[in-house]
Amino acid sequence: MKRDSKTYKAYVKILERELVPAMGCTEPVAIAYCAAKARAELGALPKSVLVKASGNIIKNVKSVIVPNTNGKRGMEAAAAAGILYGDEKAELEVIAHVTEEQKSGLDAYMKKTSIEVLPLESDFVLDIEVEMTDGIHTVTARTTGKHTNIVMIQKDGETVFSRELKEEEDPDMPDYSLLTIENIVDFADTCELPDVVQVLDRQIAMNTAISEEGLRKPYGANIGKVLLQAYGDDIHIRAKAKAAAGSDARMNGCELPVVINSGSGNQGITASIPVLEYARELGSDKDRTYRALLVSNLVTLHEKEGIGRLSAYCGAVSAGAGAGAGIAYLHGGGFREIAHTVVNALAITSGIVCDGAKSSCAAKIAAAVDAGILGFEMFRQGQQFLGGDGLVVKGVENTIRNISRLGKIGMRETDKEIIQMMTGR
Repeated sequence: MKRDSKTYKAYVKILERELVPAMGCTEPVAIAYCAAKARAELGALPKSVLVKASGNIIKNVKSVIVPNTNGKRGMEAAAAAGILYGDEKAELEVIAHVTEEQKSGLDAYMKKTSIEVLPLESDFVLDIEVEMTDGIHTVTARTTGKHTNIVMIQKDGETVFSRELKEEEDPDMPDYSLLTIENIVDFADTCELPDVVQVLDRQIAMNTAISEEGLRKPYGANIGKVLLQAYGDDIHIRAKAKAAAGSDARMNGCELPVVINSGSGNQGITASIPVLEYARELGSDKDRTYRALLVSNLVTLHEKEGIGRLSAYCGAVSAGAGAGAGIAYLHGGGFREIAHTVVNALAITSGIVCDGAKSSCAAKIAAAVDAGILGFEMFRQGQQFLGGDGLVVKGVENTIRNISRLGKIGMRETDKEIIQMMTGR
């Protein structure tokens, strides 16, 4: 692929846009960010706060620990942290840099401040509105579509900032429709690595650090440790265990940042850690490792683009297939091997639902990585799922389109039922 081609430039921009740091689960962090933006406009600590959120936000914030809150869970804690000590300029690292003194004041602030949470009826699966008042002025901020996409800020009924909700009108938006498995492999083969090495080095450093932290300390259900203790440290197990350990830590209050993929830290971990573990096992050089990460990250982004940021479809499935694609590339695989790996992996695990961010995400990640590895090993052994096997149809792009339709359209009612069950309605 030529460096000056439209597709090449779009892929570099997509990676720069998507592989960014975040500290904590991105949905509570999005609430903290929206609240911090509102507080900055208010110019004072509010006495009363109303947080409204779409069902998928509620689902993904309900059970996860918000980092830098001394172990608190839920939307109230996320909003309070953003208000009290959030850096409104830091986006997904809004509550990443906090002193112990600041954290120690959170309990007292939450006790004296009214923070109400309500569902938000919205056509967007990712939608947050935070309204606050100090008794004199009232400010409302709203983020929609993406975690840091502030679309409106009002003060005392006057609009001080607004942005169109239609993201296709964003002049800086790269063309995601250019993503195909064939072009991704071509890009990985021909990419001038200085164009992407900064983004990938950050992903390697941050995601490896949180994976190691998850194995060192007792976070959540300790899925990573369970896998290693029950099944040994074979490469197939280590790849799953180390990815799960990163999620164990992240879902349960670890204050280390991760580099996300498709708006999700768990997907960023899943798309990178298994590939890095296989690269070490195979003795792959830096060049091959970087190129395999390009495959895994871009395949994951390609799969997720048709589904959307939030859905009843577990995002780890897409990232696990992406990891399988990266592992196939490390083994010398090209378009054919990678396409079959992705199809095989998606055929195995596409029934996993998303019931919010919490400890069991680590186990789902392990299952998704296992499917990615099995998808590759199947093809190595001359086995594959063929068109007509369930949702599998002839051609990797056609299969991805089917899975996208399942996740975005077919599971809408499933998503509503999951949210109702989780919220007791």
